[in-house]
Amino acid sequence: MSDDIILQASNITMLFPGTLALDRVDYRVWRGKVNVIIGENGAGKSTLMKILAGVQQPTSGELFLNGEKVVLSSTRAAAKLGIGMVHQELNLFENLSVAENIFLGRELQRGIRPINEAEQERRAAALMARLDQPISPKEPVGNLKVGQQQLVEIAKALAEDADILILDEPTSALSKTEVEILFRVIRELTRQGVTLIYISHRLEELMAIGDVITILRDGRFQAEAQVSDIDVPWIVREMLGSEPMSNFLPDGRTFGAAVLEAEHITCVSPNGNTLVDDVTFNVRAGEIVGIYGLMGAGRTELFECLLGSERNYLGKIWLDSKPVPTRLPPAERIRMGMSLVPEDRKRAGIFPGSSVASNLTIASLWRRLTHRFAIAQQEERAAVTSTVGNLAIKISSPEVAISALSGGNQQKVVIGRSLLTNPRLLLLDEPSRGIDVGAKGEVFRMMV
Repeated sequence: MSDDIILQASNITMLFPGTLALDRVDYRVWRGKVNVIIGENGAGKSTLMKILAGVQQPTSGELFLNGEKVVLSSTRAAAKLGIGMVHQELNLFENLSVAENIFLGRELQRGIRPINEAEQERRAAALMARLDQPISPKEPVGNLKVGQQQLVEIAKALAEDADILILDEPTSALSKTEVEILFRVIRELTRQGVTLIYISHRLEELMAIGDVITILRDGRFQAEAQVSDIDVPWIVREMLGSEPMSNFLPDGRTFGAAVLEAEHITCVSPNGNTLVDDVTFNVRAGEIVGIYGLMGAGRTELFECLLGSERNYLGKIWLDSKPVPTRLPPAERIRMGMSLVPEDRKRAGIFPGSSVASNLTIASLWRRLTHRFAIAQQEERAAVTSTVGNLAIKISSPEVAISALSGGNQQKVVIGRSLLTNPRLLLLDEPSRGIDVGAKGEVFRMMV
């Protein structure tokens, strides 16, 4: 093993019931570099990273750290050896403050006092300043937006002084400005000798920040290269085994009458902050309207007003020329023909304890999947099979728990559930968050 290799995985196999997630994978992590790992959803990236971080133990295979064989039996065992991980799905306690989350499980003490809160808050403030974020260490995490919570997760990992830091989709909820801040932190960490493993589906990001790239395909090692020696088309070909489609919109598209009309939508938070400020627009039948803005600009809040999950708004909404009462609950708006794919799929998009089939059909049972007082199982199975095929959701069975799927496949299930309601108006809040270039193409084709 070369001195340039800090961590090496040899012949790693991971078998779940009905799924071979990793098939004899060899993987090398280069010391002091940004090691990019990429592949389609379900290729095994997150599974391999969880093994390196001690979250899961492989079915077979060996791990070597600085040339010595190691057994990472838990996340604590990995942390003691200097390996930390920021997971794709957030692992924060919303009722605790930023400082309490950062030091949870390794609280600072002073004398006989159980927790030195002042020192924790001082260090948390320093970490947030390092990330260029003016977030108070006393702020409850539940009050923060998804992107800000992502930065708290990164601060939590930085607090452990890890030698190897694994970042799984760290920029999925960050604005361009915040991504630049994160990249600045990453470059500073590598200058300090920290080794980074970086997972992302944003190919331009990988080219900008990565030193070495490793590609997995269908649970197997596919390729390794220096980022300086390759380009984006090479990455896509190695990932997919084919050239990607880049132009989705057909020529000569026409649009119908207005499906949605929104006038003077205004929303103010309980503490007096204006979240949406006098927004007026309409969407025609067959039209794809992009809504853009930096984090905190009000994109998500606007969608919450439209679907009725945020009812304290002013303004008027019409769907197919029918007025939508302000107090009309989301379930009734779904019946009218609206549907939402939320930004945070873990918190607002999935039922983690339920099967893929149940997650797909839960919102559309009222429409066509019930017979008298029972679920029409044959129709439900047909709807699930059709949606799984149309969106290329990778599962061994529709009865598998959705929590066992990769993040990208979970996202496809959330999109599929919205489609099964036969919406007139589909609201997509960051629909390509955490999915690969191939799956992105499938989502864009679905939209068209």
